[in-house]
Amino acid sequence: GNDPLHKVTIVPRGRALGVAFVLPEDDRVSMSRMQLEANLVRMYGGRAAEELVFGRDRVTTGAASDIQIATTLARRYVTQWGLSDAIGPILVADNQQELFLGREIQNRRAVSENSAELVDAEVKRIIQQAYDKAKDVLRDNMDLLHAVAQALLDRETLTREDVNGLSRGEKLPPRTPSAPPDPPLRPVPAPT
Repeated sequence: GNDPLHKVTIVPRGRALGVAFVLPEDDRVSMSRMQLEANLVRMYGGRAAEELVFGRDRVTTGAASDIQIATTLARRYVTQWGLSDAIGPILVADNQQELFLGREIQNRRAVSENSAELVDAEVKRIIQQAYDKAKDVLRDNMDLLHAVAQALLDRETLTREDVNGLSRGEKLPPRTPSAPPDPPLRPVPAPT
């Protein structure tokens, strides 16, 4: 259900330590439940890989952005798109209003505390399900995980073709040398 990989890099981009870029093959206005759930699994791939390779106690904060995006997506899955079986096809908390209390603006919940707890539990369940699925996929493809990790350490960036080749058990072709460096600048003599 995921869009195809375009490239993956361990070169830091902004506040991200590395990024996997996916590109849709066609124009899209909406997404299916299957696509949303596949996106959640993909977003937890990095965190799941850390846990599987290094152990639970050595997991880092590197997946913070992925977790933030995934949590927002899961919450919208439940509260706005009506895709949760536990909540049903209803809109939850659309009428949030901003309240000005002194110097702070706060949101007032338009749902009961019981409903809010049910939403939170459902968001947690969906996220845990995606995280568990990410770990299962990685366990089933541990050799590929290590091959991609080593190739990223060697090259820093891989294309879709590179990853597909690794998944078929192929070795990547040698890197083409980059353009030679510019010759050093020679000092210009001062005018006399």
